[in-house]
Amino acid sequence: MELPYLSYARHLQNRYKARVYRIGVDGLFSCPNRQYDGKGGCAFCDGRGGSAVYHRIEEHASSRLGYAEQGQLFESEISGVSLDQRVALILSQIERGKAFVQHRYKAQQYSLYFQSYTNTYDSIENLKTLYDTALSTHPFVEFIVSTRPDCLSQPVIDLLASYTTKVEKVWVEIGLESANQQSLDVLGRNHDTDCYIRAVDSLHLRGIGVCTHVMLGLPNEGRADYLATARLVNRVHSDAVKIHNLHVCLGTRLDDWHRQGEVTTASLRRHVSDSIFFLRHLHSSIVIERMMCETPSHRRVSPRLFPDKHQFLAQVTDGMLSHGWVQGDLV
Repeated sequence: MELPYLSYARHLQNRYKARVYRIGVDGLFSCPNRQYDGKGGCAFCDGRGGSAVYHRIEEHASSRLGYAEQGQLFESEISGVSLDQRVALILSQIERGKAFVQHRYKAQQYSLYFQSYTNTYDSIENLKTLYDTALSTHPFVEFIVSTRPDCLSQPVIDLLASYTTKVEKVWVEIGLESANQQSLDVLGRNHDTDCYIRAVDSLHLRGIGVCTHVMLGLPNEGRADYLATARLVNRVHSDAVKIHNLHVCLGTRLDDWHRQGEVTTASLRRHVSDSIFFLRHLHSSIVIERMMCETPSHRRVSPRLFPDKHQFLAQVTDGMLSHGWVQGDLV
């Protein structure tokens, strides 16, 4: 069955004629939006960052790096970790990741994915050491770096562009979340949409692909806001998107607001409907890398009852096919 949207798996299959699997790593990067005691940051951030499933095997609920050590790791502690220690951690994660996807999927081709936190927030010298070392471990197909739009200086972009001759494709994942500036301010993002636009334009000029991260269900947002966000993503020609439903993580400002009754999260039915709406207003050439959050349940306050990814995607697909809708048919 052909999906009514351009899935990431289909994009990779079309381009490489094979399944390609991401190896996610945490390089112990920090974030310019957080304080040294671990406070501050975006309203939705629990101080853990994203992590691949094979790094969650021994994850402790209060530890960013539970698979490595227990106890919360704040930015002040991260700053005391040596570059050699970070390199060693990255190398061990790559080996763990490769072993996992080889065993589970019989994988042969891989992408290197710097996933957790702001992966360009460091000196150029440190970035080059970490990137070079990680890329030297395997002939990766793609190199993917997740970051903020305000952490893409020209020297950083120059460094990222230098890898376009060493892998098939370099990607940068940028957190936009919303085209609504009021929403960005409420979330405490501390950047504006113009910053995002400049970052995308600068990356595209150097042949670097862009994946834009957006959230549906933000406080006080509705269909008009989702339409504005889709139109902005279309206008800058983002190559891919990751769509997340708003979710509340334990210990965040969103958690406080949720407990006070000021924030609610979308039901499954509503997020399916909102996702379909967003997809129909998104250009058909944009790759859909994700459509829901997969934060572990012990870190997630709300929504508590949500199906797994495959059930959710099946409902989106069935909903679109039953009406004859496809990605981009309302652009």
